[in-house]
This record gives sequence, structure tokens and C-alpha cells, in this order.
Amino acid sequence: MVEKRLFPQISDAGKRLDLFLAGALAISRTMVGKIIKDGGVLVNGKAAKASYRLAGDEELLVSYEEPVPAEAIPQNIPLVILYEDEHLIVVNKPRGMVVHPAAGNSDGTLVNALLGHCKNLSGIGGVLRPGIVHRLDKDTSGVMVVAKSDVAHLGLAKQFHERTIERRYIALVHGVLAKDAGTISGPIGRHPVHRQEMAIVPNGRRAVTHWRCLERFPRTTLIEAKLETGRTHQIRVHFAHIGHPLVGDPLYGRKKEYLPIEGQALHAAVLGFIHPVTGEKLYFETPMPDVMLQVIEAARNDQEKT
Repeated sequence: MVEKRLFPQISDAGKRLDLFLAGALAISRTMVGKIIKDGGVLVNGKAAKASYRLAGDEELLVSYEEPVPAEAIPQNIPLVILYEDEHLIVVNKPRGMVVHPAAGNSDGTLVNALLGHCKNLSGIGGVLRPGIVHRLDKDTSGVMVVAKSDVAHLGLAKQFHERTIERRYIALVHGVLAKDAGTISGPIGRHPVHRQEMAIVPNGRRAVTHWRCLERFPRTTLIEAKLETGRTHQIRVHFAHIGHPLVGDPLYGRKKEYLPIEGQALHAAVLGFIHPVTGEKLYFETPMPDVMLQVIEAARNDQEKT
């Protein structure tokens, strides 16, 4: 993540924000527009539109990802395939695998592995994200569907947009939840200060997470979370917001972790959807990886109580 602070001069007064940034950063106006749309530009601490006219005395904070390779390359990386036909492929993504190439992760990703396996993926996501309809964080394991044809991509995207796809996650959170079930609702957007993080913000996008308790331990709770919406880091942000961050979460969790896990204790256990071409109902459930089972067992045997 690149972060730059810029201070326009009086001579810049009246210039459009996007034009000024394109010149100051030596990047295209199209890229500047995307950065602004993604909430990566703050003017005196507040989001602004591309058409904003500079006064010449502002402080601009610009945050954006570094340029990445122009195209993902096929690689021979093992995959756990749950289902595959000419239109789509369903895989069990392991912990530690990034979904698609980005700054700092140009290869070794799920996309690289998929290109090495099936050669043809939907081109709608672009050359770096072919076939990608939804994502899981690097350290989140579990079931994902990827489109091999454009018709499948469009059909799956429609289901995600209309929230008809079933997604259930298993997570271990700090603290003992008193209720057996509940709903967390709070708009999620880019954190106003820590630009690599997401947060509950007034101008964020609607986000709703339903959860139920699976098992209570001395200092933690095992929960199942069902997504009504699918925002970036949604489960992680929502549970941190209510004071129950995910165990092992490097961004939103506790600074010192007493349980044996690196990365958030989160697993995408269930994915159910209608095949976008055949109309068949498909349902996939994946077991938790060993690292999740081990940290749950450690939480279950935890003798120290708060």
C-alpha cells in the first residue's frame, strides 16, 4: 500500500482534484478516478469527489496499491477441487493462499493455480482476476466458486448481488458471547486513518452479519456467521466492532494472542447457489483445516478464566 501526503499551493487553486493528482503522482486520470472511488483520497481528512476544486491550502492523503504485473501467469499449484464443469469450478482454498495477484503477491495465488489447471477462465474480472466472482482473505480457508465462462460469471455475480447465495462461516472469537444468536449491522468502508483497514463508517456500504453460538469456552466463543451482504473483511470488522474480535486477526484482533494460530480463525464452511447455466442447486460444505481444529481444541482446554 502506497501512502502519500500532498500539499497543493495557491497556484493550484481552482484545479480539479483528479487532474491535480494525475499530474502530481504521474499516473493516469483513470487510475486516479478509481482511487477516489475506492475511498483512497482524503482532503483535510474527508472523502472528496473527483470534481472537487482545490482551494490551494488543503492536505491530501492518497492511499493506493502499487502497480502489479499486467497479466496473471499459469502455475502448476495443487488444488482441492470440489466440483468442475465447462462453466465453473468450486475449490477449497487453503489458509495462506492469496486469491489473485496484487502488489506483493504476483504469483502463487489461486488464480495462478486455476490458470495452470483449466487454462480458460471468464475474462470479465480482467487479466489479473479472471473468473473471480467473490474472494476470501489470505488466511481465510474454505469453499470458493470461480467462473470459467462469461455466462457463468454474469449469472453468479447476479446471485451475489441479489444475496441469494448461501454463505456460512465458522469463526473463533475472543470473549464469551452471552446470547445464543444475533445480528450485527453496520456500514463498512475504508478506515479514515488506517487505510489498509476497513471500519464501521457513516458513509460505508450496508453490511449485515447473522450469527449463532456453536460452543462457549472459558475465554472464547465458537460461532457460525451467515452473510447477508459481502463486504471486505465484513465478519472480522463486525465482531471487532462489538468487542469480540476474531482470534489471531492481525488487523482487528488483540495485540498479544495467547492461542496457537497466526492469522484470523475463520473458515468459509458452506457455499450454496444455483448453477447459472443448468439451474441445478449446488451445495458445498468443507471441513475446517487442522490449524482451526487445533486452536479450537486449545480454546476448549483453556483453564484461565477472565
